[in-house]
Amino acid sequence: MSRGADLVMAAFATLDFPLTDVEVFRTDRGSEFDNAKIDGLLDVFGIRRSLSRKGNPYDNAVVESTNRLLKKELIYRNHYTTIEQLRGDLNDYVWWSDNQRLHSTLGYRSPKEFTEQGLVL
Repeated sequence: MSRGADLVMAAFATLDFPLTDVEVFRTDRGSEFDNAKIDGLLDVFGIRRSLSRKGNPYDNAVVESTNRLLKKELIYRNHYTTIEQLRGDLNDYVWWSDNQRLHSTLGYRSPKEFTEQGLVL
């Protein structure tokens, strides 16, 4: 599968919660995110788009930081020979990050704990 809109659509299809729960879709200006196919999906589910300004990674600082950690802690430490291996490790990493990892931005709570306490940034 190419790194395009189809991959993004496939990622949306794997979510285990309703897309109507998503309020904002924050991304950079990559063509895989900024195109008619993704526009249609966001419109159908009433999701607002937030695109970073061109050449300004600070607009998506949280996403950029998350991606940096994901690469450092998982991707660069492993050699994947199948997409299934990558998916399995990625699912485990995301579960750990959401449920157990303490985030300084969230007052040293996990995202799950932060959300369950009804807190917002």
